[in-house]
Amino acid sequence: MTVRTPNNSLLDFQHPAVRHLGWLCSAPQLLHSPATFQPGDYLPPDYLETLKKWDQYPETAPALLREVPQRRLGFYFERLYEVMLSELPGWEILLKTAQIQSNGQHRGELDFIVHNTTAERIEHHEIAIKYYMGVPNGGSEALWYGPNARERLDIKSDRLVNHQSTRTQQPETLVLLSSHGINAPITARIFMPGYLFYPLAIALEAPSTTPQNHLRGCWTYADTLEETDTSTWVQLNKPHWVGPWCQSATPPGTEARQAITDIQADRIPRLFSELSRDSASDHWLERRRIFVVPSSWPTQPK
Repeated sequence: MTVRTPNNSLLDFQHPAVRHLGWLCSAPQLLHSPATFQPGDYLPPDYLETLKKWDQYPETAPALLREVPQRRLGFYFERLYEVMLSELPGWEILLKTAQIQSNGQHRGELDFIVHNTTAERIEHHEIAIKYYMGVPNGGSEALWYGPNARERLDIKSDRLVNHQSTRTQQPETLVLLSSHGINAPITARIFMPGYLFYPLAIALEAPSTTPQNHLRGCWTYADTLEETDTSTWVQLNKPHWVGPWCQSATPPGTEARQAITDIQADRIPRLFSELSRDSASDHWLERRRIFVVPSSWPTQPK
């Protein structure tokens, strides 16, 4: 199986937040929809030069990019997305994570309402960053589960397209928007980058709703790795699931093996990056990603 990884030029960025932002700008998505938002269609031609400047001179980077990364991946992703829209094409963020209320009841939220000054229109962006592992489903299309198995790609995709992205059509949302002076027609956009992880030992077809250029990794059970050399593996902790990993230090060698042992005890899937040394930069660069799961997965924890 070919493992598709992001453009290696991202690994030139030494500042993790800049590298993560660069990844957002170019990462393939996990959902094909008429509403899919492609940042590359709107980014200025010199945006990589801007990222290089922020990487070399961190004091020039936007304040949001210089803040300590949040461990909650969704919050960190939202922060990167805000920087991408407001600082690169220079769009105005009109609302973000706006709560929708009706009769005192919470009815959801709007991720972003933005003024797309390139196309001169108001847009509603619903965003998510996701990681799913494919599991055979008899003769049917495989099911793609998140690490905790409480979420599936097909369910999330349907919710994004048919529920979350249509919220601006609801009466209570129109009231919210009007209270902020937003009365123009709104274009719905969806942005869902991430990775699909294919089982090591079984060939699976890609989901029919996912573009073929999506990023790929592998997954396997912890108890299948006893004879596998994991000396160049490192565990990726959030928020470093975003974008490719690189490091100057030689991988510790034994830490990944201990982490794999721990998976069977605590039943928590872990994401690893397999590294290889790049002689030109003398850095260790990500070669592929591997999710390792307990033998009980995808049974949902009680």
